[in-house]
Amino acid sequence: MARSFNKLEQQQAPAFFVRGPSAFARLVFFSALSMALMATDSRLQYLTTVRLNLMGILHPLQVVANAPTELYHATAEYFSTHHRLLKENSELKTQVLKQNIALQQLNTLTLENDNLRELLKANKALVQSSVLSEIMHVGRDPFTKKIIVNRGETHQILTGEAVVDATGVIGQVTRTYPMSSEVTLITDKSLAIPVQVERNGLRAIAFGHGRDNTLDLPFLPTNVDIKRGDKLVTSGIDGVYPAGLAVATVSQIEITPDSPFARIICVPTGGVENHRQVLLVSIPETEMALRTHHPAHSNAAKSEMAKPYEKPIGKPSEKSVKQAVPVDAVKPTKNTAPE
Repeated sequence: MARSFNKLEQQQAPAFFVRGPSAFARLVFFSALSMALMATDSRLQYLTTVRLNLMGILHPLQVVANAPTELYHATAEYFSTHHRLLKENSELKTQVLKQNIALQQLNTLTLENDNLRELLKANKALVQSSVLSEIMHVGRDPFTKKIIVNRGETHQILTGEAVVDATGVIGQVTRTYPMSSEVTLITDKSLAIPVQVERNGLRAIAFGHGRDNTLDLPFLPTNVDIKRGDKLVTSGIDGVYPAGLAVATVSQIEITPDSPFARIICVPTGGVENHRQVLLVSIPETEMALRTHHPAHSNAAKSEMAKPYEKPIGKPSEKSVKQAVPVDAVKPTKNTAPE
């Protein structure tokens, strides 16, 4: 026991090393020294360079210490920005789709508005009363050219009325239903329309070709005064089509030595491929009164005039050839064909 106590005394420092200022004295001294250094630095600015160098040395440590926090904020911002951008992209795509659809509808409405304006101009130019209609269905039969419009008997539509669009005649009403009507186009092989050349007033009858959207002018001699580019208009002698409406334009003239007739092909001015709106032009009241009082125009005659013009079949005889030469002298009606 005595031996261990002696060792403990030997390990303790000598008393003269333990002597010195107390802890409180040291605190006061260093506090005063700090205040003096700060006051001196604020006056003389001699520690600025030291601080700058110290900050440069400690900057890598500061970056390493702040790295976890910066990584967390960067990751959160990346995901939030990515989510926001995806949402904005989806909204922009939806907005572009809606605007494209609206633009297509706007273009369609613009074209329809222009067509309606043209129809209104045509309606003002027509003396006859007309009814605005819209095409519901176009026939798919390659051998017939017919369409269905959304006006019928309830709209006072009569069989035989002419059908026109903003550019010209397109056909004739051949059958009526309560809420719709069937229109036979002028390009149908069973329909014919009396026309005249706008340039010289030469009258003829245009037949639908049937197989394509063209018209034929048969039974005209090879020396007839018709040129390519001549415009054909309705003559008005049949009492069905108003006079002066555009019908077709002469596109091709063929003359063969073995035939006394010229083969004349015309392209219709109007067409159901361009617009959906058409006008159903009714017969004037004056002509209706004349047909009512005239003995030659009974109800049977009216029904006959509503039928499509039937193109004669077969090659005409020499007698018919001679009769067909003076074209101006012939005044065909809707139901009479040249013999």
